[in-house]
Amino acid sequence: MRKPLVIELNDEHNYQRLIPGAPASCGMKSGRVWLAPGADCGQHSTEGNEEQLVFLAGSGTAHVGDDKLAVGAGKICYIPPHTPHNIYNTGTEPLVYIFCVAPAKTDG
Repeated sequence: MRKPLVIELNDEHNYQRLIPGAPASCGMKSGRVWLAPGADCGQHSTEGNEEQLVFLAGSGTAHVGDDKLAVGAGKICYIPPHTPHNIYNTGTEPLVYIFCVAPAKTDG
């Protein structure tokens, strides 16, 4: 049986694992990303998972499939399964966000 938990965000300027997946959750994974100005997270796909990004600070651009979306503090971004994506810090301050990746339920 899984139990509720609280994880504190640290002040380090790098990746922080938050929820590592099973056995801590039923399949969700989460982490905090810190991107310096001009940096990006690297294009990738979460394959059969869906992803939500919650932006805490900074500004940037999310390249999600063929779309380019403005992101930053106070915004969230949803990324469907099987969609290549990359996050770019286009601002002058760090771009900080939390990602949550979870298995997607397929129709059918």
